[in-house]
Amino acid sequence: MSESPGIGEQALNKAAEIGLSSQLDEVENLDVNIKTDPIKMLQGQVDAVTISGEGLVMQQDLRMEELEMQMGNVAINTLSVAFGKIELTKPTEASARVVLTESDINRAFNSEYVRSQLQHQKVHINGQLMSIEPQSVEFRLLDHQKIWLNATIQLKETREIQKVAFSAIPKVSANGETVSLENVEYGGSEDISPELTKALIEQTSEILNLSNFDLEGKSLRVKQIKVEPSKLTLQAEAYVEQIPSA
Repeated sequence: MSESPGIGEQALNKAAEIGLSSQLDEVENLDVNIKTDPIKMLQGQVDAVTISGEGLVMQQDLRMEELEMQMGNVAINTLSVAFGKIELTKPTEASARVVLTESDINRAFNSEYVRSQLQHQKVHINGQLMSIEPQSVEFRLLDHQKIWLNATIQLKETREIQKVAFSAIPKVSANGETVSLENVEYGGSEDISPELTKALIEQTSEILNLSNFDLEGKSLRVKQIKVEPSKLTLQAEAYVEQIPSA
């Protein structure tokens, strides 16, 4: 097989690019590269599928600076190929690399999607069950694997303003299924409700765990996390049930 894609591959590449783009609000760059040969394609086999993108903004206003996903030995429906589509006959696993910038994570925290998740939580403060309304959330990526969160929260029932600030080190669980925050150090007042702080810690973990970033037909599970000033890199496994096509 030559290095340049054949006509069949080019058609599938373009169909997949259009299909994936339709799930996104904004795309700076998106490439799908399907490697196979005509005989294997007729047998429903694809050697490899690589998806790479930059500046991908999802429908909940969540943004990824970079996404790279690689799949090997993909089984496809041969009839779907005739219509320029990639229909998987069985789910496949992939490796993925995701880069989020400090700006991306701040955008996620202040998106309507994440804010509504927080607003649906109720916490006990001074013996009363309160609804919370995020006023502002500032997230920073520091060195030494640390993250910093500074949030201003209003209690809906009393209109009282609470401020929560903490630093922590995100860690991937042994089974790779969750990201938790360890070595939490609090800044500011010590009398803030533990439940309010817990709600913010859990939401931070959920964003870093990429559970809010799953695309249709794909779920991401973090295996490794690297924190650098202004940039967060996650190595992940992806479970792919479908590759959207035009």
